[in-house]
Amino acid sequence: MKFTRTKIIASIGPNTRSFKSISQLHKAGMNVVRVNMSHASHDDLKETIKIVKKVNKLQHQKYGPLGILLDTQGPEIRTGESDEKLDLKVGEVINLTVRDNKDVETSSIQVNYSGIISSVKKGSKITIDNGLINFKVLSKDKFSLKCRVVDGGELGSKRHVNLPGIRVDLPSITKKDKKDIALALKEGVDFVALSFVRSKSDVLELKKILKRRNSLAKVISKIENQEGLDNIHEITKESDIVMVARGDLGIETDLADLPNIQRRIMYSTAKHGKRSIVATHLLESMIENPTPTRAEVTDVANAIYEGADAVMLSGETSIGRHPIKCVEMLKRIALRTEEFRTLGYEQFLESESDWQNIALSARDLASSVKAKGIIVITRSGETADVVSNTKPFRMPVYAFTDSDVTYQQLSIKGGMIPIKLSSLKTQAITIRSVKKILKENHKIKKGNKFVLLAGVFSAAHSDSLQIITI
Repeated sequence: MKFTRTKIIASIGPNTRSFKSISQLHKAGMNVVRVNMSHASHDDLKETIKIVKKVNKLQHQKYGPLGILLDTQGPEIRTGESDEKLDLKVGEVINLTVRDNKDVETSSIQVNYSGIISSVKKGSKITIDNGLINFKVLSKDKFSLKCRVVDGGELGSKRHVNLPGIRVDLPSITKKDKKDIALALKEGVDFVALSFVRSKSDVLELKKILKRRNSLAKVISKIENQEGLDNIHEITKESDIVMVARGDLGIETDLADLPNIQRRIMYSTAKHGKRSIVATHLLESMIENPTPTRAEVTDVANAIYEGADAVMLSGETSIGRHPIKCVEMLKRIALRTEEFRTLGYEQFLESESDWQNIALSARDLASSVKAKGIIVITRSGETADVVSNTKPFRMPVYAFTDSDVTYQQLSIKGGMIPIKLSSLKTQAITIRSVKKILKENHKIKKGNKFVLLAGVFSAAHSDSLQIITI
């Protein structure tokens, strides 16, 4: 099986929440399962985790660990529930109201955020349903906004509302999020993605929750608005992983500037040595069609050139008609794109860590001696991170660990081929086990050279970098 440096995250939904589908997606190249709590119930979450654990038990040795990612709903603003779609015409004047549904006129649209009245002003833009429907505010009173339809269409039930350029006065972690996170941690998820991260204080709040529950889950900060973008460096420093969440980001900022914004975020993750995810609309056309557009293929390739650790599918695999083909396509694009170097953001890596400098030496040494790969032996995952930061070119990295938690979390780290060891004993015994596994399970030929980097045998790391021959 060919491994790619770029990991694949796939959202699980009604079309794929089964053992057969998740097993097939894993075989096709999926590394991490995403459960989106904007749509999933607690029963959906528990069922998905149960299936993933079963798939992992049967398939991890051949296809690698399958990580589990909880994606919080966050402080979302939505329209109210409705039995019928509302057909909005360009130029039509309509009211957006914060009154309860029972008090809402049939010609009005209910919104679940009372602060919208004080937040917007005359001339403000309001966008609904991922930018498909847009309004301009004409006037307002205590309970409603009189708006003109700028871009019309059919408005369904509980559609997402954006207020571009306006700070939403809602908590970063809602009551619903806290309940979802509590259940997810109890069930043993590997990653928690926090929606609409605006500053490092949002990240710290989530970390406190994880600490109180003795969880080692990694924190993913989703950048979805201008405030988060303005604070990108402080957010990146405090996070384990940063996601370029292009859905809301493309609405909350200038859409034409989105490619530059993506590169700013990717530069920040490379600079601060953190993992990165590019998400939303990667293969959107494949929700219905069996092949992607040429533009989508190029978009995915550009994310890989920018050094993304992972790319993420949303509706393509949760509700789409061709989920397996979507994952297979991502893997095909990654295999071809990884034949070329990244844009080189890793050269701007800022680190005063001796361990990071040793990782850079390991990458360069592996290249100079024409090694067949780099071997990482890690307990916490830190050694895997510092090697991943260096973006080794055409150089597989075999990451060995005896920790179940670290093994699962290696699923999202770019460049890593995770391998589970039963234990880490002495350096000599461990290296013998490593050689045996590489020869028997990964078909590495006798005589091939590897650079080995180990962060577990010496506190001073004095014997942690060496060349070994299989």
